[in-house]
Amino acid sequence: MTTRTVDRTQELAAFLRTRRERLDPQDFGLPSRRRSRRTPGLRREEVAELAGVSIDYIVRLEQARGLRPSAEVVEALARALRLAPDERAYLFDLTRQRPRNAARPATAPAPPLARLVGDLSPRPAMLMNHRYDILAWNSDMARLLLDFDTLTPSRRNAMWLCLMHPQMREFYVDRERVLREGAAHLRAAWAAHPEDQALVDLITECTTHDEEFSRLWAQREVKVNGRGRKAIRHPDVGAIAVHFEVLMPLQDTDQRLMICHAADDESRAALDRLRTR
Repeated sequence: MTTRTVDRTQELAAFLRTRRERLDPQDFGLPSRRRSRRTPGLRREEVAELAGVSIDYIVRLEQARGLRPSAEVVEALARALRLAPDERAYLFDLTRQRPRNAARPATAPAPPLARLVGDLSPRPAMLMNHRYDILAWNSDMARLLLDFDTLTPSRRNAMWLCLMHPQMREFYVDRERVLREGAAHLRAAWAAHPEDQALVDLITECTTHDEEFSRLWAQREVKVNGRGRKAIRHPDVGAIAVHFEVLMPLQDTDQRLMICHAADDESRAALDRLRTR
């Protein structure tokens, strides 16, 4: 499987089809007299009726025939397909109706943010960009995950490490969920940064070398996960569960600050042991 810079027309067509097919007609109270359904989800004419557009318009969108919907039509489609907020943003990105972010992709940490990462110790913290490239970290995060100084800069990427690094492959207890959330985040980034060749190269490498990621990528899930919980199998101190929060600075909008803290007393004790090693 290969990935390229975003072909918006083809991706819009595929995204609309998959989102239409996942809907349950019963959730829309559609009359039972409708003829039997041979394919999953809503029919094109049903989506057209819900969105207030013609059936031919939906057909042309799903056949990638070069239409560029207005913001009003995009909003109507998002409502008709019952898109989640991140999926709605993805649809607006694909149709070029969301204002573009003028910030250039970050390849180095902003110095004030790098200092903040250090000052957050003893809480594990790191700074990433939209690609999950790790730009800065404190010693607590290095002890929790791995020593990033031992990696070349091109391999300091959270998704690549989870997929490809031998030490990290069995690191997360719920690896399936971590990969699913990571793929959903990268898909949103892919639409928001359509000319980012480095991101395209990362996605291509991941889909080519990891069957699980390739399967998840093909599902076209879209989600930007700003907080959550991760359970870890640490090789030195055993099980650790952490809550994490991801913050985006107003001034350096392509940089994301991730801060972790223990999710329970046992994990807090494990982090304390880790700091004293």
